[in-house]
Amino acid sequence: MQEFGEIDARAAHVYRLRVIHPTDSVEQIAARAGLTPEEAADAESQLSALGLLRPSPSGGQVAVSPETAADTLLAPLEQEILERRISMAATRARLHALSGDYLEARSMRSAKTSIEVVEGTDNTRAVIDDLVRTCVESLDALVPGRGLSESAVKAATSNDLEMLERGVKMRSLFQHTARKNRLQVRHVGVLTAAGAQVRSTTVLPSRMQIYDRSCAVLPLDPSRSTGAGAAIIRDPTVLSFLQRLFEHYWDRAVDFTDEEPRSAPGPTEIEHDVLLLMAAGKKDEAIAHQLGMSPRSVSRIVARLMERLDAASRFQAGARAAMNGWLSDI
Repeated sequence: MQEFGEIDARAAHVYRLRVIHPTDSVEQIAARAGLTPEEAADAESQLSALGLLRPSPSGGQVAVSPETAADTLLAPLEQEILERRISMAATRARLHALSGDYLEARSMRSAKTSIEVVEGTDNTRAVIDDLVRTCVESLDALVPGRGLSESAVKAATSNDLEMLERGVKMRSLFQHTARKNRLQVRHVGVLTAAGAQVRSTTVLPSRMQIYDRSCAVLPLDPSRSTGAGAAIIRDPTVLSFLQRLFEHYWDRAVDFTDEEPRSAPGPTEIEHDVLLLMAAGKKDEAIAHQLGMSPRSVSRIVARLMERLDAASRFQAGARAAMNGWLSDI
């Protein structure tokens, strides 16, 4: 199928002959070109559609210069494009006229004493996109669980790399369980190569982002990473607490690529945290949720600990762990 404006070799040859012999009949042109009259007529039909041939008052077809044909053929299209450009410029001007209102309203929204509640996935993403675009100094993030979903990783990678390229200092803190997520490991590799700092720890309280130490984003429902909305925190007192909370976990974390620290013959770090939660009376499902693990994995760890401690019950395991000093910081 030919594109609009495409001319094949047969039509080009007929066009040359028409320039030389404008009063020839189709049959004569066909004879000169070595074509059948039908083939010559088809070629002339192509040329006429493009404005390269016009009927001559004296008979035959007169060839029109390519420049004149192009002007005639494309003039309506160029006029439409011009009208669209004018319309686009007018729309852009009307939208830009709202810039002052936007900046004024945004400054009011960013008042230092405000705590804003944003509901719905689309609204939350819009606010976060705005924070990403305006972030200039730092981003500190807590990412609990096994890491982000594939779609979230794709979106986050683009935003994170754009911020790192602007010179934003980025620190991300994951749970150790994210190390088992290949997608998350690749994501961390990309970020660290671009200059981000990434660490991991056993337990994180909630998802959180702190932009430029002046605005924090917390999920309204900590059990859901998206979809439930977010609290946008700009209150200095709350922000100060959240920043100290981040530093508390950051200082106790290890580099994402380091081996999980162990303290033989005592518990591993993950076993230590399971023991602490067991001692607090948590059931396996609650422990799994807090540590970002599956209940089955927690059950295996609990069974292994009870066997090592030669305990007949969870209570006895907690008591013997305390006697062995396993519930202290490791």
